[in-house]
Amino acid sequence: MQKIKVIGFDADDTLWVNEPYFQDVEKSFCELMEDFLSSREVSKELFKTEIQNIEKYGYGIKGFTLSMIETALRISNNNVSANIIEKIINLGKSLFDKPIELLDNIEFILQKLKDKYKIIVATKGDLLDQQRKLKQSGLLHYFHHIEIMTGKEEKDYLELIKRLKIKPEEFLMIGNSIMSDILPVISIGGQAIHVPYHITWQHEISDSSSHPNEFKTLSKLSEILNILPLLNA
Repeated sequence: MQKIKVIGFDADDTLWVNEPYFQDVEKSFCELMEDFLSSREVSKELFKTEIQNIEKYGYGIKGFTLSMIETALRISNNNVSANIIEKIINLGKSLFDKPIELLDNIEFILQKLKDKYKIIVATKGDLLDQQRKLKQSGLLHYFHHIEIMTGKEEKDYLELIKRLKIKPEEFLMIGNSIMSDILPVISIGGQAIHVPYHITWQHEISDSSSHPNEFKTLSKLSEILNILPLLNA
């Protein structure tokens, strides 16, 4: 890690709470649809719809809400009532009103890093919603650059590194998703640190066994302060 110049942070479930809010809404959606399928089956159908729609809608609240509506129509054979559709829309809208709950010691960690490294946000999701959360988080002033990505594949990170005018080995990515935050960065020659969150959307779950010793996994984010070289020089 001696070469690191830029540290990228994922946002959702790395800087602040996100997935638990979506899971609470999904639970309410499943309850609304219990006249048609069991909650377990509704959840499976919703996930299937979400995956099919990622290329059209991307990630975020809007795509999630449209996927709930589409799932409700499909599993009910278009018999779901307008009242239920309205409730689904309101469930989706409720996600915009969730508080920004920072994870433990985030501001302390960023304060320690900002004078030694360029720190950025590299996150995916809906542009307006992520901008809203960043503004409400009170963390914007810590970051040299904000990158709200439509996806987190190798090509997306290569474009980011090009814009930052650094080499891949000078970039460190920190996040909770092995699939989105870790493996693509390692594949292009960057460095990555995995900080698991206790709840992960099933689409982001990935098997890391084929990449032994290629990245570090920490039990909590504050542990990075003990392993970054410039902080301990």
